[in-house]
Amino acid sequence: MGKPTGFMEYDRELPQYKEPKERIKDYAEFYLEFSSKKAEQQAARCMDCGVPFCHNGCPLGNIIPEFNDAVYRQNWKQAYEILSSTNNFPEFTGRICPAPCEASCVLGIIKPAVTIENIEKSIIERAYEHGWVTPMIPEVRTGKKVAVVGSGPSGLACAAQLNKAGHSVTVFERADRIGGLLRYGIPDFKLGKKYIDRRVAIMEQEGIVFKTNANVGGNIKVADLLKEFDSIALCGGSTIPRDLPATGREFKGVHFAMDFLRQNNKRVAGDTIAKDGEIFVKDAHVIVIGGGDTGSDCVGTSIRQGAKSVTQIELMPKPKDERGKEDCWPNWPNILRTSTSHNEGCERFWSINTKEYLGENGKLKSLKICDIEWEKPEPGKRPNFKEVPGSERIIPADYIFLAMGFLNPQHEGMCDDLKLAYDERGNVKAIEGEFKTSVDKVFAAGDMRRGQSLVVWAISEGRECARAVDTFLMGSSQLEAKMTSRFSLK
Repeated sequence: MGKPTGFMEYDRELPQYKEPKERIKDYAEFYLEFSSKKAEQQAARCMDCGVPFCHNGCPLGNIIPEFNDAVYRQNWKQAYEILSSTNNFPEFTGRICPAPCEASCVLGIIKPAVTIENIEKSIIERAYEHGWVTPMIPEVRTGKKVAVVGSGPSGLACAAQLNKAGHSVTVFERADRIGGLLRYGIPDFKLGKKYIDRRVAIMEQEGIVFKTNANVGGNIKVADLLKEFDSIALCGGSTIPRDLPATGREFKGVHFAMDFLRQNNKRVAGDTIAKDGEIFVKDAHVIVIGGGDTGSDCVGTSIRQGAKSVTQIELMPKPKDERGKEDCWPNWPNILRTSTSHNEGCERFWSINTKEYLGENGKLKSLKICDIEWEKPEPGKRPNFKEVPGSERIIPADYIFLAMGFLNPQHEGMCDDLKLAYDERGNVKAIEGEFKTSVDKVFAAGDMRRGQSLVVWAISEGRECARAVDTFLMGSSQLEAKMTSRFSLK
């Protein structure tokens, strides 16, 4: 695939960014132009590796060597056709996916991996530019009606595939705009919301109906959906955040990360934010607790709001710089990752335990922390840590954002009204591979079923769930199935 000697001729290259001091002035995406010629050179690095492990690395099973080869040959339309056969939304994954496919790239054994994610983004943007992305309206309708609850990545993918199969699809979204996590959980500087709007407009032309401010289990009764629709696909995400209880948790200034990000995305969209509930960190000391992507998003947003200082702390030890024997190729490596937000001005600390929130007159003022040492766990037991003597200290904090992940979907309302069964983690229990819940004709996909995960996994779940729903309604399905490989990474 690609140019047989390309990996020896070209080094890995990605788009450059605007300088931090310039890009933090607004919330726009800050990638500089990357020419088609450079993208073609990067695609030429894709080796004729025999067994493309990148297929397994990608949750969608994207046919990566083939679209790389098409780009190298300058057949961009064919590259788009190959890419869109497995991925409904390359404009999303090409921007915000951590690219597990690249971690499994065979070239990555000896050299930096192929820039698969950026090639993917280049393909879809060229496709939009040349008018290749057009509404795909089914020639025949089945007469079956399906309700999709949730308009995040899994809900949108599920809706797109079900509509493709000819069913009449209605998407219910409790927020005021379509997009779910993509809309209100990811900052605009990582994913411009015009790209969501562009895709939703195409989906509407394809016949999908979107209803906002439609809270199933609230102002939309579950019984009404069960009566009106032939099947229901639950794609509501994992929305209950993990808390960090400690003395002083009630002080004003301690917020869940998603509350901060959601409000700022609404502000960027032009919405008016009520002063009495406003979270705005200009000239404030900010601490972000949690070292993942959501924490990084809080860092970048805080810097753009003009925070005086931004500190990110993490309970777990600092990851290593390079993968080791325990996570060697082609597995996803647990290594230190530095985001563009971190490079904009942020202090990061690991192995830090939060002991107490401190404040005055109901307002947060500082945070008491200490260093910890992780003990080697006994076989079959969870690891534990101990406090480093004399390491306790107090650091200033006007705002603290808790970015420690999510526990499970909201049970109150829709899920409890349906009397759904839950698994041991509180997620909606569904048959593996079939997506069937404990309630007849109700299916579940995405983070609501498998727990918090990546956007690319949510899209994969939505596609597979759609195939399961289609089979339930019609007895069989012609929708694409996820590619299964001859080999396994396990």
